[in-house]
Amino acid sequence: MNERGERRPSRPQRGRPAPRKQGPRRPPEIDPARQVAFDVLRAVREKDAYANLVLPQLLRERRVSGRDAALATELTYGSARAQGLLDAVIAACADRPIEKTDPVVLDALRLGVYQLLRTRIPEHAAVGSTVDLVRAEAGSWATGFTNAILRAVSTKDEAQWLDELTPDEATDPIGAYALRTAHPRWVARSFAEALGDKGAELKAALEADDARPEVHLVARPAEISADELAAITGGDPAPYSPYGVHLPAGAGDPADVEPVRERLAAVQDEGSQLCAIAVTKVPLEGSDERWLDLCAGPGGKAALLGALAKSSGAHVDAVEKAPHRARLIENTTEGLPVTVYVADGRESGLEPGYDRILVDAPCSGLGALRRRPEARWRRKPSDVADLTKLQGELLIAALDLVRPGGIVTYVVCSPHLAETEGVVGETARRTKSEIVDAREFFPDVPQLGDGPYVQLWPHRHGTDAMFCAVLRKP
Repeated sequence: MNERGERRPSRPQRGRPAPRKQGPRRPPEIDPARQVAFDVLRAVREKDAYANLVLPQLLRERRVSGRDAALATELTYGSARAQGLLDAVIAACADRPIEKTDPVVLDALRLGVYQLLRTRIPEHAAVGSTVDLVRAEAGSWATGFTNAILRAVSTKDEAQWLDELTPDEATDPIGAYALRTAHPRWVARSFAEALGDKGAELKAALEADDARPEVHLVARPAEISADELAAITGGDPAPYSPYGVHLPAGAGDPADVEPVRERLAAVQDEGSQLCAIAVTKVPLEGSDERWLDLCAGPGGKAALLGALAKSSGAHVDAVEKAPHRARLIENTTEGLPVTVYVADGRESGLEPGYDRILVDAPCSGLGALRRRPEARWRRKPSDVADLTKLQGELLIAALDLVRPGGIVTYVVCSPHLAETEGVVGETARRTKSEIVDAREFFPDVPQLGDGPYVQLWPHRHGTDAMFCAVLRKP
């Protein structure tokens, strides 16, 4: 009390600031790059979206460009590709099973842990931005948990976490390489079985599959040469495909390349180019005018076949079950001798007597995991059985449509033995078809093994892991 009997204002305690009146909390400011990366990961999880389709769309819609776009791309693809490793580290730091973590929080945690382990982003920035993201997307209830996990993760670098979590390489090489290269164990096992190796070559294959791939272009034959395309784009002519060009890292969106806009070139992995070219290289006796692409969507191989057919006087029929994908083929092959049919390749209704048929069958896509970073965690071993049944049915249908002496080329983007040698061997046995040694139709391509099949690999050839077999109808 003062002399007037009035109560004096209380003094704040020493060392503690006087309380302030607080207004409503401002929403956290999330930088556009991390927000885009988070939204892509969420779309992949919730809608089974494809990161390589959603990311460019969001970058355009939100006008994210330059360094922010580069960061969004790195965080999106890196986090999607390394999901298994990131989850193992998160699980080691959490007090609950990872499957019981709120999915939205887990998406953000993966982004945060990726920044801590695989980028040069400072720890405070990685942790703070992730906590802000969780507050904005999941609510304040989860920020303490997020902060605690990230602080625990930051006590070790990636090498130390790998040393702690990786199985013993001597007793479990597949498990060790799978974790170190962020592959599901079953995928690593399928690579080992296809290679016949659990050691250095398996390690090289998985490491190459975990690296960011170059963009490959295909020059449209008779319209532009690979040398001309390379000169225009600043790329390099491909080592094996006469129509291929490899773009340098960081070359930007290939859709913006002038020859691509003008339909003189397209984006296509060199391995896919080689398989399509092989279709046209197998020698035939008699007619060689009717070609068929039995599983043509979205049209990349059909376009290359159409361009080659145009120069040789042949015509290509292309079959696609989905109407929207059929329209893509029509657009891609405009001006080429290609006719598109909307039908199931197993019951196309087409008139038999084709000279050459390509069966680019639906598959697990294990050979293109480096281009579809989320696919390795989306696929399951149980998917393969249904796919091999479909692949066998399509191959039988093709052999029904090809003329005696004609050839069927079977292609899948997978090294899984059930989808490759298993399907072809069983079909050849049932139909008494001749298996032609495919290696001679891949001239100058090294390390093709003992045949009669061709299996390409990222670590050997710099291509997707494409498989190619050639059957001749008796």
